[in-house]
Amino acid sequence: MTVVHPIARAWITTGGTGAQNYDEFADDAEITAIVEANPHSALGIEMPHRAPGSLGKSFLDALPDAVARLAEAKADGSYTPAEQVVVLYRISAPGEESAYGLFAMVDTDQISTRADEPGLVIRNEDVFIAKVRERVALAEALGHLLSPVLLLQTGRGDELHAALAAATETAGAPAATDVDQAGRTHAIWLLGPGPAQDELTALAGGGELVVADGNHRSLAAQTGGFPRFLSVITTPASVAIQPYNRLVSELTTTPDELLDRLRAAGAEITPIAGPVDVPATGGTVHLHLAGQGYAVRLPHVGGDRLENLDHALVERLLLRDALGLDPGDKRITYVGGDYPANWLTGEVDAGRAELAVLVAPVTVDDFVAVNLAREKMPRKSTWFTPKARAGLVVAELPRAAV
Repeated sequence: MTVVHPIARAWITTGGTGAQNYDEFADDAEITAIVEANPHSALGIEMPHRAPGSLGKSFLDALPDAVARLAEAKADGSYTPAEQVVVLYRISAPGEESAYGLFAMVDTDQISTRADEPGLVIRNEDVFIAKVRERVALAEALGHLLSPVLLLQTGRGDELHAALAAATETAGAPAATDVDQAGRTHAIWLLGPGPAQDELTALAGGGELVVADGNHRSLAAQTGGFPRFLSVITTPASVAIQPYNRLVSELTTTPDELLDRLRAAGAEITPIAGPVDVPATGGTVHLHLAGQGYAVRLPHVGGDRLENLDHALVERLLLRDALGLDPGDKRITYVGGDYPANWLTGEVDAGRAELAVLVAPVTVDDFVAVNLAREKMPRKSTWFTPKARAGLVVAELPRAAV
């Protein structure tokens, strides 16, 4: 019996509602600008306190506005209902291999966060609990899920990839398409009950599923007591991991003292001549302080793969030990791979931040190995691309769950 199921009652976009996920932004002002330019964007529902007309309200105080926006979107034809469907998903762009996925519901009780906890859905990244509470509150207020959890099928990924490619190739015209900020086209097709649906849900649930994006959303399903959560099940061949960098708005010491503390901890530091970029490979991180960049080789401890990931070393040796900052400190902004290195260094040079930390992307092999061992990845260490688009497929939660 598969852990992947059709969406009992879905709302399918008719166009114009697709959006980046709420946590893809380094600056919340970008969300306001997007919703202002496109009032139909799902971001206006996902982040109601950042939508024009709701600015100044807290997230919780703005929840009635989110409810009203979703009701309006349904009423004006932005969404159309469908029952007992899975949704084929293809992301394509000129010169790139197409990525494939399947919108479906996944059993929440299958989430496993440690080796002795049974379950086929593996979530092993630390989270920020305040963000989880917001996702629970939003789902409970709306009675719907707009943003999917991205799951990697690690057991039958190759079979699923081939089956989804074949299914989309013969599915005819898509039900809707959407173009993202990078110029990729996101296309969806509905697939109702029958042998084809059964085959795809069996493949999608045919092995361990690793949370690639949506750790907060999956924990929100557990915290909120939702029996199933909205997912896009994708394949390793469909994704890549990009850098996930950090900006520190305010240092707790001088730049020279920071470097001295790192040296005392065993780091090797070399000034960088010219622009500071993301390191080409792991083992060295790049720092950009006002007017100067540095290549920093942080000391490894023992032979443990997880403890010596660059992100783990940055979190422990740089942020905690050298700066005294908890990873959840508001002075730290986690900046995904959609933002280039020169954007981060530009923030420092403009005085809007005091430190940029550029980290080579985690390899897919390391990511899968850490997860299958049920170990915890450092917070915000994997920026998967292409991202599943929010607001294309909305799942209505059962009444008993809200």
